[in-house]
Amino acid sequence: MALDKTIFEIKKMDCPSEEQLIRMKLQSYTAIEALDFDIQKRQLTVYHAGHQAMIKDALDELRLDTSLISTEKSNSTLTSRNTEKEQRLLWTVLLINAVFFLAESISGWIAKSMGLIADGLDMLADAIVYGLSLYAVKSTLQAKKNVARLSGYFQISLALLGFGEVIRRFVQTDNPPDYLMMMIVSAFALAGNALCLYLLQKHKSEEAHMKASMIFTSNDVIINIGVMLAGALVYVSGSNKPDLIVGTIVFVLVSKGALSILSLSK
Repeated sequence: MALDKTIFEIKKMDCPSEEQLIRMKLQSYTAIEALDFDIQKRQLTVYHAGHQAMIKDALDELRLDTSLISTEKSNSTLTSRNTEKEQRLLWTVLLINAVFFLAESISGWIAKSMGLIADGLDMLADAIVYGLSLYAVKSTLQAKKNVARLSGYFQISLALLGFGEVIRRFVQTDNPPDYLMMMIVSAFALAGNALCLYLLQKHKSEEAHMKASMIFTSNDVIINIGVMLAGALVYVSGSNKPDLIVGTIVFVLVSKGALSILSLSK
């Protein structure tokens, strides 16, 4: 059956959290065969069998400033793009992120580094998003919302605890963290994220969740470098302030992502 191909511009879609929000909103629409996201251009291409106005109304309800660009008949008939190969790749990057969440959290606690702990929490946030993408393949809409709600509350709770610890260390002026452990562990995390990015780019998938994974991992590389830089600044200055500043920035990013995930469960 020939499908319609409709392209929407979504001006407020600037990260994978909005993508997940849109996916959950449209998941129950049986007329939709596939979704193709381009976050950089803030565009969504929907392959569907009619009901264009209904899809537009659903997107408008999200209040992400959606406008219709074009609609035409698609020359191809589409089937589900969630291949076993893509799922195996997502499992791989999920496990890498989960391992480094544990490694950075434990080493951050030992080294008294909020930067490492925050980076570990960011790794956990990514692992949860990958897990949601995998879970969505065979789950019901309500089940996915329940998982999103629990993961969102979990992340925001950890982020709030992190903020509290950062404030305590600012006030009490604790001793500087172990800068050498910060730099070494962050270097290993950087290597892990570089491996994830290589695997994702090698796969060359156009699927939305795979693109989201690449964006997440690219951001993680930047955070890893930031923690390494903070470690160097701790060494030069003899102060814990660079570590606390980086930790605060990462906690803010994680909190923003957690709030977006919570919005998915409404």
